[in-house]
Amino acid sequence: MKIDVLTLFPRMFQGPLTESIIGKAIEKDLLQVNVMNFRDYTDNKHQNVDDYPYGGGAGMLLKAQPIFAALDAVKEKNPDTKKRVILLDPAGIPFTQSVAEELADEEHLVFICGHYEGYDERIRTLVTDEISLGDYVLTGGELGAMVIIDATVRLLPEVLGNDQSAKTDSHSTGLLEQPQYTRPAEFRGMKVPDVLISGNHKKIKEWQDKESIRRTIERRPDMLETVKLSEEQQRYLKEIKQEN
Repeated sequence: MKIDVLTLFPRMFQGPLTESIIGKAIEKDLLQVNVMNFRDYTDNKHQNVDDYPYGGGAGMLLKAQPIFAALDAVKEKNPDTKKRVILLDPAGIPFTQSVAEELADEEHLVFICGHYEGYDERIRTLVTDEISLGDYVLTGGELGAMVIIDATVRLLPEVLGNDQSAKTDSHSTGLLEQPQYTRPAEFRGMKVPDVLISGNHKKIKEWQDKESIRRTIERRPDMLETVKLSEEQQRYLKEIKQEN
């Protein structure tokens, strides 16, 4: 996958894109990331990227010209790739695991990170997607781009040590992940459930499935409204409600 990021603050990406899973993916050549400062693409000697909005209003708007020019440069450098151009914006669709899974199938992602009060509306003609992390406002789109990149890249083949890890994550299955434990079997009086150390894989799988539903009921019951449960999962749900 190729990723281009258009931002006014390239140094914000140095840590997140060079450490941990993302850094290793780049080292393995599973991922190519280019962070570019779109201030370098302005057509005025002062390199201004913002201006006052027509009609008045608070704050400054990002001008269309430097964004258009920076994206032209991306297209010129990568003429043969199909690009998904993402605008980070509070008015965009909420970012979810299903969106990350969809983006992970793409060949080339381009992120436009805004700042100031907002965008010149003509910038929106360049994009394929407008995405928001949630119903709140950040100082800029950089943090949002980092989150989306992280959630998306970890889904690429060979990025995680075990490709099954991403498939069983919370939200990937439509349910929250079950509780998990590691050694020691007892710590400060708290014991690992006996079934997990029984060696009975069928019973372990049943426990995991049931506890996944239990955790979802307790913490995110809204998720059960959209997920399609199997007959076995429906039975677990009924048992849990009866236990409660």
